[in-house]
Amino acid sequence: MNYRKFLSMNVTTLKWISILIALSVFIQSCNDSSPTSGIEGEDATLNNTTELITEWNALWLELDRSTNGMRPNATARALGYIHLVGYETAVAEMNGYSSNVGRLNGLDIELDERASNVNLDLALNTAYAEAMDHFMFSISRNVRGIISDLEDEKEDELSENLTESEIENSQQWGRHVARRVIRYSQTDNQAEAQIVDQTPRSYVAPVGEGLWVADVNEVAWFPYWGEVRTFVISANETSSIAPPNSYSTDTGSDYYAKMMEVNLIATASREQNNENLWIAEFWSDDIEGLMMSPPGRQFSIANQLIEQEGLGHEQTLELLLRLGFAMNDAVVSAWDDKYTYNTERPSTYIWEFVNADFETNLERLVVVPNPSFPSYPSGHATFAGAAAGVFIDQFGGDNINFTDRSHEDRTDFRGAPRTYTSFSQMAEENSYSRVQLGVHIEADSDEGLRLGYEIANAVSNFDLSGN
Repeated sequence: MNYRKFLSMNVTTLKWISILIALSVFIQSCNDSSPTSGIEGEDATLNNTTELITEWNALWLELDRSTNGMRPNATARALGYIHLVGYETAVAEMNGYSSNVGRLNGLDIELDERASNVNLDLALNTAYAEAMDHFMFSISRNVRGIISDLEDEKEDELSENLTESEIENSQQWGRHVARRVIRYSQTDNQAEAQIVDQTPRSYVAPVGEGLWVADVNEVAWFPYWGEVRTFVISANETSSIAPPNSYSTDTGSDYYAKMMEVNLIATASREQNNENLWIAEFWSDDIEGLMMSPPGRQFSIANQLIEQEGLGHEQTLELLLRLGFAMNDAVVSAWDDKYTYNTERPSTYIWEFVNADFETNLERLVVVPNPSFPSYPSGHATFAGAAAGVFIDQFGGDNINFTDRSHEDRTDFRGAPRTYTSFSQMAEENSYSRVQLGVHIEADSDEGLRLGYEIANAVSNFDLSGN
């Protein structure tokens, strides 16, 4: 079974019921007052534009959970382009910022198409709806309907007291930006081909000791993604570090020891139902229909941070743009390395040489034990490092008192909130959760985290001022 059919049939019905319930209450929640959260004992109230942006981001997270065959590659790409749309729609009114036209080769937005009486919120509402409808292409018609529902609701609200000219020009500008960014995305022929054919039969995995092989009835997932367009730093520009431990079946070797570590930690986590299993499931985000995707998880965290820290809309748009660029570039570089080194999943080795009865901790929820692509480096770890680096830069340092409530009140897996005192602590826990889950060895997480921070550094240094 390939990765897009990762859901176990015996739990599918219950999971989709939970999704439909969540979707049905989402639109109602958009009527609530501005979200507030404590900052050192005080309340932070978002301005109207920031609240609009976070509402659309929250809706995107519901879409993300309901995709089929997008994660994590097409999902990360969607985030980069959607938040480029948001930024470009607003940039004319953002002090100290300039358009990415000229910085991103091929991006063509007619800046003089923007009328003088554009209402920013209404333009953003139109732009986000158009972009999400395009980039979140693999969702059911019923789920897709929440995009137009929110667009119509906000349009009615935002159009009050506006003239017909203001309404028309605002919506025209939002559509213009979204469509120009969509057109720009479609010039990336590699990505456009691969989002249609995620598991190309043309790919033939190399054969050899310690190399990854697809499970029965599986094929390689996004094997050519390393050729997809990046925004800031390409796969060729990132440094590439080969796996540190050479393949060996010798019980005294480092390779054997790392595989034994996965066997012991993952098995103990499950048998003891301990904190390691909580961490493993809390950060999993592997399963379509049940959880958001790994890059999407970082946008759930971003939404919470925006509310907690009371960001203005300019800061919010910059944060989401940089985070979208980081997620896109992270998945391109990670997948380039995955299919360069083509290392096996630990379960393959463990079954043959360590413990024939080994189970990953994904197997409680799904019908196959691993994601269907090579192990090194960990994609989760790469996303975690890339996001942490962006957060550290955008929030002025590593220290943060933050509780991640992305899965709060979920009972179908261990999703109870967890609290962190730094972004790096959160990223490290996310990265090494893959060992507790049983799908990576420590070296996969080490390299993913390192690569993610490297990408974040490039993204943070990307000049948006136009100076």
